[in-house]
Amino acid sequence: MRDKYYFISDVHLGIRSSKEFNKFQELLLIDFLNEIQSDAKELFIIGDLFDCWIEYKRVVPKGYYKLFTKISELTEAGIKITYFAGNHDFWRGKYFKEEFGIEIEHKGKSLEIDGKKFFLNHGDGLAYNDTGYRILKKILRSPVSQKLYSLLHPDFGIWLATSSSASSREYTSKKDWSDKDGLRDFALNKLNEGYDYVVMGHRHLPIVIEKNIQKYYINLGDWIRNFTYGLFEDGNFRLMKYYDYDLKKVVNMEYKKQNDKKE
Repeated sequence: MRDKYYFISDVHLGIRSSKEFNKFQELLLIDFLNEIQSDAKELFIIGDLFDCWIEYKRVVPKGYYKLFTKISELTEAGIKITYFAGNHDFWRGKYFKEEFGIEIEHKGKSLEIDGKKFFLNHGDGLAYNDTGYRILKKILRSPVSQKLYSLLHPDFGIWLATSSSASSREYTSKKDWSDKDGLRDFALNKLNEGYDYVVMGHRHLPIVIEKNIQKYYINLGDWIRNFTYGLFEDGNFRLMKYYDYDLKKVVNMEYKKQNDKKE
Protein backbone atom coordinates (compact mmCIF):
# COMPACT_ATOMS: atom_id res chain seq x y z
CA MET A 1 0.00 0.00 0.00
CA ARG A 2 1.39 3.36 -1.05
CA ASP A 3 0.81 5.50 2.03
CA LYS A 4 4.26 6.81 2.98
CA TYR A 5 5.87 10.16 2.21
CA TYR A 6 9.66 10.37 1.92
CA PHE A 7 11.93 13.41 2.10
CA ILE A 8 15.60 13.75 1.13
CA SER A 9 17.90 16.74 0.77
CA ASP A 10 21.48 17.69 -0.07
CA VAL A 11 22.69 14.52 -1.74
CA HIS A 12 25.18 16.63 -3.76
CA LEU A 13 25.88 13.99 -6.38
CA GLY A 14 29.31 14.60 -7.90
CA ILE A 15 30.57 16.58 -4.92
CA ARG A 16 34.00 14.95 -4.69
CA SER A 17 36.88 14.45 -7.05
CA SER A 18 36.87 10.77 -6.07
CA LYS A 19 35.04 8.79 -8.75
CA GLU A 20 34.73 5.90 -6.31
CA PHE A 21 32.82 7.98 -3.75
CA ASN A 22 30.61 9.57 -6.39
CA LYS A 23 29.67 6.15 -7.77
CA PHE A 24 29.08 4.79 -4.25
CA GLN A 25 26.88 7.78 -3.44
CA GLU A 26 24.76 7.32 -6.56
CA LEU A 27 24.35 3.56 -6.08
CA LEU A 28 23.42 4.05 -2.42
CA LEU A 29 20.72 6.52 -3.43
CA ILE A 30 19.41 4.07 -6.03
CA ASP A 31 19.34 1.36 -3.34
CA PHE A 32 17.26 3.69 -1.15
CA LEU A 33 14.86 4.39 -4.02
CA ASN A 34 14.52 0.65 -4.62
CA GLU A 35 13.50 0.19 -0.98
CA ILE A 36 10.83 2.88 -0.98
CA GLN A 37 9.35 1.97 -4.35
CA SER A 38 6.83 -0.48 -2.91
CA ASP A 39 5.21 1.83 -0.35
CA ALA A 40 6.01 5.45 -1.33
CA LYS A 41 3.11 7.68 -2.26
CA GLU A 42 5.29 10.73 -2.79
CA LEU A 43 8.97 11.65 -2.68
CA PHE A 44 10.08 15.19 -1.90
CA ILE A 45 13.59 16.21 -2.95
CA ILE A 46 14.30 19.33 -0.89
CA GLY A 47 17.14 20.72 -3.01
CA ASP A 48 20.74 20.04 -4.00
CA LEU A 49 20.29 16.55 -5.40
CA PHE A 50 23.33 17.43 -7.51
CA ASP A 51 26.37 19.37 -6.42
CA CYS A 52 26.02 21.25 -9.67
CA TRP A 53 23.27 21.06 -12.26
CA ILE A 54 22.97 23.34 -15.24
CA GLU A 55 21.08 22.46 -18.37
CA TYR A 56 20.90 23.89 -21.85
CA LYS A 57 18.03 23.58 -24.28
CA ARG A 58 19.47 20.40 -25.80
CA VAL A 59 22.27 19.53 -23.35
CA VAL A 60 22.34 18.33 -19.73
CA PRO A 61 25.32 17.19 -17.62
CA LYS A 62 26.50 13.71 -18.54
CA GLY A 63 26.25 10.72 -16.23
CA TYR A 64 23.57 9.55 -13.77
CA TYR A 65 22.00 7.19 -16.30
CA LYS A 66 21.21 4.56 -13.65
CA LEU A 67 19.68 7.16 -11.34
CA PHE A 68 17.52 8.63 -14.08
CA THR A 69 16.36 5.13 -15.03
CA LYS A 70 15.31 4.53 -11.42
CA ILE A 71 13.54 7.89 -11.22
CA SER A 72 11.68 7.04 -14.40
CA GLU A 73 10.59 3.71 -12.87
CA LEU A 74 9.25 5.50 -9.80
CA THR A 75 7.19 8.01 -11.75
CA GLU A 76 5.86 5.33 -14.10
CA ALA A 77 4.81 3.34 -11.02
CA GLY A 78 2.65 6.28 -9.99
CA ILE A 79 4.92 7.75 -7.32
CA LYS A 80 4.78 11.53 -7.38
CA ILE A 81 8.13 13.33 -7.09
CA THR A 82 8.38 17.01 -6.21
CA TYR A 83 11.76 18.68 -6.59
CA PHE A 84 12.64 21.88 -4.72
CA ALA A 85 15.48 23.78 -6.35
CA GLY A 86 18.49 24.29 -4.08
CA ASN A 87 21.41 26.66 -4.34
CA HIS A 88 23.53 24.09 -6.21
CA ASP A 89 20.92 22.84 -8.67
CA PHE A 90 18.52 25.73 -9.18
CA TRP A 91 19.34 26.19 -12.86
CA ARG A 92 16.71 24.00 -14.41
CA GLY A 93 14.99 24.05 -17.75
CA LYS A 94 12.32 21.62 -18.87
CA TYR A 95 14.32 18.39 -18.71
CA PHE A 96 12.87 16.96 -15.50
CA LYS A 97 9.35 18.03 -16.42
CA GLU A 98 9.47 16.64 -19.95
CA GLU A 99 11.40 13.44 -19.18
CA PHE A 100 9.88 12.43 -15.84
CA GLY A 101 6.87 14.66 -15.22
CA ILE A 102 8.57 16.12 -12.15
CA GLU A 103 7.52 19.60 -11.07
CA ILE A 104 10.30 21.96 -9.98
CA GLU A 105 9.53 24.31 -7.10
CA HIS A 106 11.70 27.43 -6.93
CA LYS A 107 10.19 28.80 -3.72
CA GLY A 108 8.92 27.45 -0.42
CA LYS A 109 5.59 25.68 -0.61
CA SER A 110 2.68 25.05 1.74
CA LEU A 111 0.77 21.80 1.50
CA GLU A 112 -1.38 19.47 3.56
CA ILE A 113 -0.53 15.81 4.04
CA ASP A 114 -2.97 13.54 5.87
CA GLY A 115 -4.44 16.48 7.75
CA LYS A 116 -1.09 17.99 8.78
CA LYS A 117 0.06 21.37 7.51
CA PHE A 118 3.58 21.37 6.02
CA PHE A 119 5.91 24.11 4.81
CA LEU A 120 8.77 22.87 2.61
CA ASN A 121 11.78 24.93 1.53
CA HIS A 122 15.44 24.22 0.77
CA GLY A 123 16.53 27.00 3.12
CA ASP A 124 19.17 28.86 1.11
CA GLY A 125 19.21 32.60 1.72
CA LEU A 126 17.66 32.29 5.19
CA ALA A 127 20.91 32.29 7.16
CA TYR A 128 21.95 35.47 8.92
CA ASN A 129 24.95 37.41 7.51
CA ASP A 130 24.08 36.15 4.03
CA THR A 131 23.04 39.32 2.23
CA GLY A 132 25.64 38.78 -0.50
CA TYR A 133 24.21 35.41 -1.44
CA ARG A 134 20.64 36.74 -1.49
CA ILE A 135 21.69 39.41 -4.00
CA LEU A 136 23.63 36.88 -6.08
CA LYS A 137 20.66 34.50 -6.01
CA LYS A 138 18.39 37.11 -7.59
CA ILE A 139 20.97 37.84 -10.28
CA LEU A 140 21.67 34.21 -11.17
CA ARG A 141 18.01 33.23 -11.26
CA SER A 142 16.95 36.12 -13.46
CA PRO A 143 15.83 35.18 -17.00
CA VAL A 144 18.28 37.71 -18.47
CA SER A 145 21.29 36.20 -16.71
CA GLN A 146 20.30 32.68 -17.70
CA LYS A 147 19.71 33.73 -21.30
CA LEU A 148 23.19 35.28 -21.50
CA TYR A 149 24.78 32.23 -19.86
CA SER A 150 23.09 29.95 -22.39
CA LEU A 151 25.17 31.58 -25.11
CA LEU A 152 28.28 29.93 -23.66
CA HIS A 153 29.35 26.60 -25.15
CA PRO A 154 27.92 23.80 -22.94
CA ASP A 155 31.36 22.29 -22.25
CA PHE A 156 32.63 25.61 -20.93
CA GLY A 157 29.36 26.61 -19.24
CA ILE A 158 29.03 23.36 -17.27
CA TRP A 159 32.73 23.42 -16.34
CA LEU A 160 32.41 27.02 -15.12
CA ALA A 161 29.32 26.23 -13.07
CA THR A 162 30.98 23.18 -11.51
CA SER A 163 34.08 25.20 -10.61
CA SER A 164 31.96 27.99 -9.14
CA SER A 165 30.01 25.47 -7.09
CA ALA A 166 33.20 24.13 -5.52
CA SER A 167 34.48 27.65 -4.80
CA SER A 168 31.17 28.65 -3.26
CA ARG A 169 31.18 25.63 -0.96
CA GLU A 170 34.73 26.41 0.21
CA TYR A 171 33.74 30.02 0.89
CA THR A 172 30.59 29.16 2.82
CA SER A 173 32.41 26.55 4.93
CA LYS A 174 34.64 29.32 6.30
CA LYS A 175 31.98 31.99 6.61
CA ASP A 176 30.85 33.41 9.95
CA TRP A 177 27.11 32.78 9.98
CA SER A 178 26.60 34.54 13.37
CA ASP A 179 25.61 32.85 16.62
CA LYS A 180 21.97 32.63 15.59
CA ASP A 181 20.48 30.07 13.23
CA GLY A 182 18.44 31.86 10.59
CA LEU A 183 16.87 28.67 9.26
CA ARG A 184 15.79 27.61 12.72
CA ASP A 185 14.29 31.03 13.51
CA PHE A 186 12.48 31.08 10.17
CA ALA A 187 11.07 27.62 10.85
CA LEU A 188 9.90 28.50 14.36
CA ASN A 189 8.12 31.57 13.00
CA LYS A 190 6.36 29.37 10.46
CA LEU A 191 5.25 27.05 13.25
CA ASN A 192 3.84 30.10 15.03
CA GLU A 193 1.78 30.76 11.90
CA GLY A 194 0.05 27.42 12.35
CA TYR A 195 2.16 24.88 10.46
CA ASP A 196 2.62 21.45 12.01
CA TYR A 197 5.90 20.70 10.22
CA VAL A 198 8.57 22.83 8.60
CA VAL A 199 11.02 20.70 6.60
CA MET A 200 14.23 22.10 5.14
CA GLY A 201 17.77 21.15 4.14
CA HIS A 202 20.79 23.28 3.21
CA ARG A 203 22.58 23.12 6.59
CA HIS A 204 23.69 19.47 6.26
CA LEU A 205 22.74 19.09 9.91
CA PRO A 206 20.05 16.48 10.70
CA ILE A 207 17.90 17.81 13.51
CA VAL A 208 14.39 17.63 14.92
CA ILE A 209 13.18 20.48 17.12
CA GLU A 210 9.78 20.32 18.77
CA LYS A 211 8.03 23.62 19.43
CA ASN A 212 5.06 23.36 21.74
CA ILE A 213 3.14 20.11 21.31
CA GLN A 214 3.42 18.22 18.02
CA LYS A 215 4.87 21.09 16.02
CA TYR A 216 8.28 20.39 14.53
CA TYR A 217 11.14 21.90 12.60
CA ILE A 218 13.09 19.21 10.75
CA ASN A 219 16.36 19.69 8.92
CA LEU A 220 16.96 16.64 6.76
CA GLY A 221 20.75 16.61 6.93
CA ASP A 222 22.68 15.36 3.88
CA TRP A 223 23.94 12.35 1.93
CA ILE A 224 27.61 13.27 2.17
CA ARG A 225 28.22 12.24 5.75
CA ASN A 226 24.87 11.70 7.52
CA PHE A 227 22.78 9.84 4.90
CA THR A 228 19.51 10.78 6.57
CA TYR A 229 15.96 11.06 5.24
CA GLY A 230 12.50 11.93 6.45
CA LEU A 231 9.53 9.58 6.63
CA PHE A 232 5.94 10.68 7.25
CA GLU A 233 3.33 7.99 7.89
CA ASP A 234 0.26 7.58 10.07
CA GLY A 235 0.38 11.25 11.04
CA ASN A 236 3.95 11.11 12.38
CA PHE A 237 7.25 12.37 10.99
CA ARG A 238 10.52 10.54 11.71
CA LEU A 239 14.05 11.47 10.73
CA MET A 240 15.84 8.26 9.78
CA LYS A 241 19.43 7.25 9.04
CA TYR A 242 19.86 5.05 5.98
CA TYR A 243 23.60 4.44 6.04
CA ASP A 244 26.25 4.74 8.72
CA TYR A 245 29.34 6.10 7.00
CA ASP A 246 31.61 5.50 10.00
CA LEU A 247 30.55 1.90 10.49
CA LYS A 248 30.47 1.34 6.73
CA LYS A 249 27.23 -0.57 6.83
CA VAL A 250 23.62 0.04 5.92
CA VAL A 251 21.31 0.86 8.78
CA ASN A 252 17.72 1.94 9.07
CA MET A 253 17.16 3.53 12.43
CA GLU A 254 15.38 6.57 13.76
CA TYR A 255 17.65 9.56 14.13
CA LYS A 256 18.00 10.78 17.70
CA LYS A 257 16.06 13.93 18.47
CA GLN A 258 18.12 16.94 19.35
CA ASN A 259 17.69 18.29 22.87
CA ASP A 260 16.16 21.70 22.56
CA LYS A 261 13.98 23.82 24.81
CA LYS A 262 10.38 24.13 23.77
CA GLU A 263 9.48 27.68 22.97
